[in-house]
Amino acid sequence: MTQVEHLAEFVTQASYEDLSEAARQQLKIRVLDSLACGIGALEGEPIQMLRAYLREVGGTEHCTLMATKARTSPDRAAFYNGALIRYLDYNDSYLASGETCHPSDNLGAVLAAAESADRHGRELLEALAVAYQVQCRLSDVAPVRAHGFDHTTQGSYAVAAGVSKALGLEGNKTAHAIAISGTAFNALRVTRTGTLSHWKGLAYPNTAFGGTHAALLAKQGITGPPEVFEGNKGFMDSIAGQFSLDWSKEDLERVTQTIIKKYNAEIHSQSATEGVLELQQEHGFSTEDIKRINIDIFDVAYHIIGGGEEGTKTEVHTKEQADHSLPYIVSVALLDGNVLPEQYLPQRIQQPDIQSLLQKVTVRPIESLSQRFPQEMPCRLTITLQDGRELVKEKQDYEGFHTRPMTWETITQKFHRLTQSYTDTSLRETIIQAVGNLETIKVKELTELLTQIQTPEGGIHHGK
Repeated sequence: MTQVEHLAEFVTQASYEDLSEAARQQLKIRVLDSLACGIGALEGEPIQMLRAYLREVGGTEHCTLMATKARTSPDRAAFYNGALIRYLDYNDSYLASGETCHPSDNLGAVLAAAESADRHGRELLEALAVAYQVQCRLSDVAPVRAHGFDHTTQGSYAVAAGVSKALGLEGNKTAHAIAISGTAFNALRVTRTGTLSHWKGLAYPNTAFGGTHAALLAKQGITGPPEVFEGNKGFMDSIAGQFSLDWSKEDLERVTQTIIKKYNAEIHSQSATEGVLELQQEHGFSTEDIKRINIDIFDVAYHIIGGGEEGTKTEVHTKEQADHSLPYIVSVALLDGNVLPEQYLPQRIQQPDIQSLLQKVTVRPIESLSQRFPQEMPCRLTITLQDGRELVKEKQDYEGFHTRPMTWETITQKFHRLTQSYTDTSLRETIIQAVGNLETIKVKELTELLTQIQTPEGGIHHGK
């Protein structure tokens, strides 16, 4: 058997009964968290462009487009709903030593596949757990960031695996679906370096589109390279290097090691953001009192959001640049008291107060802190005030990290906060209840609720 055949065997044999009660609850928490992020993103600039695109191209009416009365093909639904979940950059993450990914990026595709196949909620959770396990474990053993590739590369295997599971493909077709997707979607890391574009939030939705498309092709009998992992010029040979992963020994519990964002900001900023707000609350200083802010942090955070190898983080003019700039994130937190979607509105980003304060922030990588990552998210914060006082705080995690997990109640609060502009209280409570009891309902019952959300400018109607 080839490696992809072993993986396909894991996918087809995975069962809802294999999930611990803790994993089932964490999956439901992440579904609700992801829907909150998706509904909260309805007015995002590229989301509006996608709605215009879908109005133009239409699609066979198999799957729900969130917050519209329109339906489209599973692959386009995976793209649009995935883009909603991803755009705010507020959804969950998984930290491996050489890679960081957002496993809930798979939900848009798995939801579309499960709806099109008329699955029950427990089958949705089963397929989503498969996608989480595949993406997280490949991130553990086969990181690609250092080779210049994006974390969506491992996601191409995960989304095809999850969609194949939701569609109920047998082992051979599942293997071909994964092989097609893994061969076709090796994305460049330039998506998240230098000047950031809309593609930062659309790269994984595009992978979700491709992985769903691959599974639909495999369903019809299209074949893919069976040695996609270990073959000549395959994933190991060309990108990742040699690794080993025994899928026969894998479970479905990796979701319990993923983490949720407390603040609407890049994941590696979470402990530092919580820390500066704690310092401000404890000492009562104003931003006018600040002379400088020094952040000592682990090297991954420095390179991605602190001004290291992925580019300067003190030139901030767009939402995509702002949510990947640690100087911006901690500065706007101190100025506004939180970091939510409104902190990334163009008029907020351009204000002189934030543009001035972020220039006072220095970020340094510290080896001793780097050695504690990813088991911890450590940082040391020093805020020097104009009167010479130095306020210092050290952090090892934040609320939402797996050492301090968020509760269902906290996630429901996040859901209410992000969705209140587009829903009434009754609809919000009904969606929360549906997700909380997902294993007892059909997927179409949930997607029907998502059509009742009010999209700005009237949504997509396809002439209806």
